[in-house]
Amino acid sequence: MIRIAAVVVLYNPSDENIKNIDNYIDSVNKIYVIDNSEDDISRLDSTKKIEYIKLCDNKGIAYALNLGAKKAIKEGFTYLLTMDQDSSITSSIVDMMKKFLNNNIKDKKIGLISPYQDIDSKNDILNGDVEDMVEVMTSGNIINLEAYQKIGGFKNWLFIDCVDTDYCMNLHKHGYKVLRLNSIVMKHKLGNLVVHKLFGKEYPCYNHNPIRRYYIVRNNLYINQMYKDLYPDYCAWLLRVQKGQVKRIIVFEKNKINKLKMMYKGYIDFKKEKKGKLQIR
Repeated sequence: MIRIAAVVVLYNPSDENIKNIDNYIDSVNKIYVIDNSEDDISRLDSTKKIEYIKLCDNKGIAYALNLGAKKAIKEGFTYLLTMDQDSSITSSIVDMMKKFLNNNIKDKKIGLISPYQDIDSKNDILNGDVEDMVEVMTSGNIINLEAYQKIGGFKNWLFIDCVDTDYCMNLHKHGYKVLRLNSIVMKHKLGNLVVHKLFGKEYPCYNHNPIRRYYIVRNNLYINQMYKDLYPDYCAWLLRVQKGQVKRIIVFEKNKINKLKMMYKGYIDFKKEKKGKLQIR
């Protein structure tokens, strides 16, 4: 059986977020808990199985994931479960994913495996039990740390948003597979999802705050710049989604002006080739 570590990224976590760790701790050999909270709100102590790392600054999701991955590699792990604080995964789900890896241990081109991430309980059209994906969300994945090293890890300068998209596309660019195990389902929360109905149609709105909207726009433009030759149709779809989000914010969401201003700033900062954490004055 493979030995596997996990990394979970915290940011101002609730008690429920921290308790999520108990749901999968028995299925991994070690957990690196990276806390991006600026304030000292730690409610965790390091143990034999948990290494708690308090950054006292929000350095972004990519930085935290890289920190966990580097520690796992240093301690001899070859696979890493990547988690965020909002996802609900259980030891049984992780064990099923580990079983898949053990059964396919000779396939060195598996860069990442993911469960089916159920966001809104809708019935997606699935292509078999195992599906090669363009991208999957980071939380709940088991990544191949050899592949991680070959592609250079996660891009710190993305900070948050599109970190997962870039990682998956970069794996493909280097000849690795991104596999989703459709028979294994994990619940995942994304933003503050509210589904609005208008003229008989449903419009999901995630109600991201203005800062998140900045990163989403800016980083999707960088994704398009980096991967449009590899995935022209998919990158074009990502940009269409962003245009659609503008309409949904105007019609359905609160704090419209600030969100639209930050989205425009994300566009301008992309044009200026700005990267990394947004500096707010």
